[in-house]
Amino acid sequence: MPSLKTLQLPQGPVQYLERGQGQPIVFVHGLMVDHKLWQPIVSELSQGLRCIVPNWPLGAHAIPMAPTADLTVMGMTRLIADLMVALDLRGVILVGNDTGGALAQMVCAQFPERIASVVLTTCDAYDIFPPSAFVFLKWLGHAPPLAWLTAQLMHHVPPLRRLPFSFGELTDGPLDDELIEHWLRPMRTNAGVRQDVCKFLRTLSNRYTQDASDALRRFNKPVLLLWSTRSRHFPRRLAERMQREWSNTELFWIDSAGVFLSLEYAQQLVSNIKCFTATETEAQRAVTLA
Repeated sequence: MPSLKTLQLPQGPVQYLERGQGQPIVFVHGLMVDHKLWQPIVSELSQGLRCIVPNWPLGAHAIPMAPTADLTVMGMTRLIADLMVALDLRGVILVGNDTGGALAQMVCAQFPERIASVVLTTCDAYDIFPPSAFVFLKWLGHAPPLAWLTAQLMHHVPPLRRLPFSFGELTDGPLDDELIEHWLRPMRTNAGVRQDVCKFLRTLSNRYTQDASDALRRFNKPVLLLWSTRSRHFPRRLAERMQREWSNTELFWIDSAGVFLSLEYAQQLVSNIKCFTATETEAQRAVTLA
């Protein structure tokens, strides 16, 4: 993989991976992970697409943002939009997972101008933001020392990583310990990173996802849903409701109980996204010729 680039935004530095050429596709991961979540699908998708894979300041980022940065839920939404403006990205395919899927919805609701289409993989929506197993994260946001303690405990007591309120139900098989260590290290070792993520955690509320869902009923750009069939955190009803309420929405099921589908079902995601983007390209060409 190429080395990370660093983009200086008013909120602070954002590291990102860039690979490939063509229509831009921007990835939004969730809490306590980084660009490595998408690594299994980027190599193939970059053959025809310009993949922009940032490390968003959600707890696993290596470089803290500016102390004054607005990293509330709405601030994070603005940050994603600001990155697209700074890189002059247009006609963006926006891809979100987990918490990042909720943020992707909010970007589409608030800043749709640069978005061409959206791919959501098993994520927060409607009344779930965060899932019930992770409601405690809102309270960690008010106490950065507790965030540090949580990360230290998961580092020193590896069985804690397998619990439902940790990394335990995010994949079907066990997550690689080295990958978990990589994701935990910034929050364990950097007070600035903890301050960043706590700003976000303490503003978690499903009123944001409810508001976004209302706005997305008027969002007429193509949406692809790639959803786990058996996720306890993000049940099927969320995807079914999206498909029912939003126009121009396709839904494909992935036979999984997990959330991080890109790590275990990369080929299914790649084939569906490639088919989706090819279909949209043909549709745009037909409109142009007409």
